[in-house]
Amino acid sequence: MATETLILRHLLNDEIYARRTLPYLKSDYFADRVEKTVYLQIDAFVQKYNTLPTKEALTIELDSVGNLSDKEFSDCGDYIAGLSVEQKEDQDWLITTTEKFCQEKAVYNAIMESISIIDADSKEDRDKGSIPELLSDALAVSFDPNIGHDFLDDADSRYDFYHRKEERVPFDLEYMNKITQGGLPRKSLNVLMAGTGAGKSLAMCHMASANMMDGKNVLYITMEMAEEKISERIDANLLNTNLDDLKHLTKEKYDKKIARVRGKTTGKLIVKEYPTASAGTGHFRHLLNELKLKKSFVPDIIYIDYLNICMSSRLRTGGNHNSYTLIKAIAEEIRGLAVEQNLPIVTATQTTRSGYGSSDIDLTDTSESFGLPATADFMAALIVTEELDEINQIMIKQLKNRYGDPGTYKRFMVGIHRAKMRLYDVEQTAQEDVTDTGPVFDNTSYGKRMKEDDSMQWMTKKAGRKDFGGFKM
Repeated sequence: MATETLILRHLLNDEIYARRTLPYLKSDYFADRVEKTVYLQIDAFVQKYNTLPTKEALTIELDSVGNLSDKEFSDCGDYIAGLSVEQKEDQDWLITTTEKFCQEKAVYNAIMESISIIDADSKEDRDKGSIPELLSDALAVSFDPNIGHDFLDDADSRYDFYHRKEERVPFDLEYMNKITQGGLPRKSLNVLMAGTGAGKSLAMCHMASANMMDGKNVLYITMEMAEEKISERIDANLLNTNLDDLKHLTKEKYDKKIARVRGKTTGKLIVKEYPTASAGTGHFRHLLNELKLKKSFVPDIIYIDYLNICMSSRLRTGGNHNSYTLIKAIAEEIRGLAVEQNLPIVTATQTTRSGYGSSDIDLTDTSESFGLPATADFMAALIVTEELDEINQIMIKQLKNRYGDPGTYKRFMVGIHRAKMRLYDVEQTAQEDVTDTGPVFDNTSYGKRMKEDDSMQWMTKKAGRKDFGGFKM
């Protein structure tokens, strides 16, 4: 018996099965004209009357199908007459078989549609970049029984949720863990914002290194710098060596330092380079599949350097799209990838020209598209001034935080060692009065609410830092 016949027989005779599967079945899954017609009539009847049709009712409903020939009408009638179920199949097996059928048909249809898009003579108004999304949607077909959260009936599960410790990827920085309630949760998009040269890539290289040393698998995708340059920065961080000194290390010393790192962690870190503005979530999914198949590597966290120079998988390359639409689409696709892969993604974005010189960056200083902060789960600004640079510190300011109260520890200080590509915790005295209620430093868009000299003197007095003794290897 064909699977299509099995499905249609139980749709007509098993109401539990029908209500479970009808939301996921599509007429495109039935290639035979007669089977497709019968399915459409069953679906239409259930939608209209909220009950299963009898064979007699279904036969009568065929009269409303105006484009059937006499032979097709007769064939449909004979087919309906044979839709009897002598013995009901096991419900779980039946559901599983139907789900597999839908998945296979969805993939087949997606492949055929992809071929029509690739065909040079095709008049399809779709870009080839949509093919990965077509296949991804087809592979994602599944029967999800969850149709919502019942406030009263599901109170117990809700209570368990309140007290369940969510799995997170922690930082090695005290205040970053405080503001994120212990680290970055899965299925989240997290964005660092700063001007050019402020330390976005440095921060992500440090975080990626710390994640690996914590035993996590890390994927670092770069479209701004060569993968060798990113790896060099990570080397400087992990080997506790200045960037300029790396090239002077003997092979023996280098191998010893690498061996020490290898002995301290079970995590892996892979760096992958794409040309600027030539890769999007479709390419990233392909990379993840390749890594899983060829290296048995499944990341716990992904870093993308950086979001604004990715391409969109939905919008046609070279199309007439404004920056708001394009960047918002990229942000939504990357966050969708985080949800799909069940992991956190960290990326970065630039400030506007006015934000570049500001010592109090705000969400309104996001470059190109305000759709990015609207989509992100967490955003933080890296603020650098000459005075802070002199004492090897940067200020981190919360801009958006779905994990906790963004008003708590609104601003805090972090030490920075640019030569070794490292961030580190500073002494508590550097945090006093900066967090929560510290002064706002602004010399651009909002006007000078404080004299800059006074505010910088205040900041310098509060500054302090821990030495690097804890990093010796």
